Amino acid sequence: MNPTINTLKMLAGGIILIASTFTPTAHAEYTPGLGEIMAQTAARHIKLWYAGLAENWQLAAYEIDELKEGFADAGHYHPSHKQIKQKLPELLAGYMDAPMAQLVLAIDQRNVDGFKKAYDTLTTACNACHIATEFGFNQVQRPNFNPFANQAFVPNPGQK
Repeated sequence: MNPTINTLKMLAGGIILIASTFTPTAHAEYTPGLGEIMAQTAARHIKLWYAGLAENWQLAAYEIDELKEGFADAGHYHPSHKQIKQKLPELLAGYMDAPMAQLVLAIDQRNVDGFKKAYDTLTTACNACHIATEFGFNQVQRPNFNPFANQAFVPNPGQK
């Protein structure tokens, strides 16, 4: 057998052995900041808009699910935050649950007009939450350009 191939196999086996015995230490855990979670939420908000406009209902449903996960993460990792008086999970549920349910319904019904209305309701709820928590300087709106030029929002031809 070729000595170079044998050397590469031994090296690869050694790397796999070392990697399999690696145990991360407690300090290696990472907790995302609330600002990082909300920045990702803003990106999901934009993608949701373009998915709904393109009637890509699978993608819109995915983005709604990701928004829900992001809000859950925000409440989990940051049950309280700075000057916010109310617990974050309760606050987010109070502002976001109803608008998110309206969006899910519009997506399930494949209703573009209902989607637009529910999206605006969600956007209004985001801004109301920001005002209530003294983050009113952070205003959310419908996107006016698509920053995700590398993503196709129209459904794939075989997609239902």
